[in-house]
Amino acid sequence: MEQRLSIVSLGVADLAASRRFYEQGLGWKVSGASNDSIVFMDLGGVILGLYGRDALADDMKLPHGKAGGFGGFSLAHNVRAKEEVDRVLEDAAKAGARILKPAEEVFWGGYSGYFADPDGHPWEVAWNPFFPLRDDGRVELPPQ
Repeated sequence: MEQRLSIVSLGVADLAASRRFYEQGLGWKVSGASNDSIVFMDLGGVILGLYGRDALADDMKLPHGKAGGFGGFSLAHNVRAKEEVDRVLEDAAKAGARILKPAEEVFWGGYSGYFADPDGHPWEVAWNPFFPLRDDGRVELPPQ
């Protein structure tokens, strides 16, 4: 298996409402490949897919579960400057996100906070001085 992440699919309770949150609330562009059952957005090398929560569970042959509990993961959006963290969290809250943790200095030397989208999926917004962003927005990891 090649070392690559292609698509992150989020199971959502209301596909139309989630699409509005990401498209209108956060201003993200939706792909023409989207339809009434799934929404795709290009996040700069990784695709975000929004899919009905129960339909996604069915596709994986897993039992349906409740939304909102900790699922053992977070998504992250890194920014270029420390002050951007607060602005992005504020914009997300205005779009309907719930702030989980206001931005603060963190133990690893950066500045970050968390919000939850309307389905409770946690997003970290972080400025990491050790992981600069390339011009295309991709994180530049330090070499081995």
